[in-house]
Amino acid sequence: MALLDFDALTPLTDLPDAARRLLERPERATTVMLSIRARPDELLITDCYVVYYSSARGVPKGGLRMAADVSLEETRDRAELMVWKTALTGIPFGGGKSAIRLDPRGMGTFEKGLVIKEYVHLLREDLSVGNYVPAPDMGTGPREMAVIFGELHVPQAVTGKPTSVGGLPGRREATGRGVATCAACAAPDMLGKPIGECTVAVQGFGNVGSHSAWFLAQQGARIVAASHITGGLYNARGIDVEQALARSPQETFDGLQGDAISNEDLLGLPVDVLIPAAAGGVITEEVAGRLRCKLIVEGANDPVTGQADEVLAEAGIVDVPDILANAGGVIASYVEWRNAKSGSFTSKKEVYDFIDQILSRAFERVIECASALGVPLRRAAQVLALQEVVTSMQERGWL
Repeated sequence: MALLDFDALTPLTDLPDAARRLLERPERATTVMLSIRARPDELLITDCYVVYYSSARGVPKGGLRMAADVSLEETRDRAELMVWKTALTGIPFGGGKSAIRLDPRGMGTFEKGLVIKEYVHLLREDLSVGNYVPAPDMGTGPREMAVIFGELHVPQAVTGKPTSVGGLPGRREATGRGVATCAACAAPDMLGKPIGECTVAVQGFGNVGSHSAWFLAQQGARIVAASHITGGLYNARGIDVEQALARSPQETFDGLQGDAISNEDLLGLPVDVLIPAAAGGVITEEVAGRLRCKLIVEGANDPVTGQADEVLAEAGIVDVPDILANAGGVIASYVEWRNAKSGSFTSKKEVYDFIDQILSRAFERVIECASALGVPLRRAAQVLALQEVVTSMQERGWL
């Protein structure tokens, strides 16, 4: 079943029965066997999942994830999220996702490259003609996208490439830029003060969380806590984000002023803004009851459970949903894809400005919709995204 609660959304928007039936399941969900001989005496066999959820608004777009515990169900959910994320922001893509069930942490560069090449071999036809456009996700990055490009030699077939092979300046920071932009948009209305006067805690200091913190710090926000999988750091006067970014992931907080803090304790800090930027489902109903923040901006995909949503609403904690807050990455991917097709070039500042423009406009629409319907921001964002997809279906003659 779809992630969206269509029963709850139907009274809020015009949802034709045919559209609901089309959106309750993916257009394509496939498991294929990926096999490589990484060593003369070892045959590696695993599953590769490919989901194209909806192409109503354009080519399915979504990252390639590599993790030991990834599943077809998780891949399907992430593909659906991309449908609503691209629709809400007006980016002309559909929603897709792919995943390889392997732990990349124990793999060398050569072995990982072989895996990606076999992935291309399995999907070559779709990738070559543009039926699906992958990008980096958990466990993959620019290097893997460069391998895909090297196998296909089609610049627009993949985004998130290194700039040396046609990648976009600012693509790596783009999702964090979008999170910071949404936080800055929300602060005056939701907190009654500009983001530069706010305290912020970031749970998950990976690519998204660290760059969210950096952009917010540049605007004057005080990043009082940050954490990654092995623990975190708290400093009421503010963490030196630039120094943290200059260190390796294993040494991120080494030598910085502050006190050690666990991920669990970080979530309960009395801050203005909390950014969950690690894994999904970290803010459960129980955790939500302990939160003391005033505003949540979702850097990760699906970090707040449905039961937690109700607790947050009762506590008066405003939550900027993932399909809005972390859409900076797919917006930048669109620019890279567009440039690859046209041969044009965009500077890093232009990329940031474009992300700010798209997300600021989308945020205003979500606020207006939430006010008009009397619903939380997540529900309003879903209403607007659903309306966009239904309109596309109608205009294409699907309904």
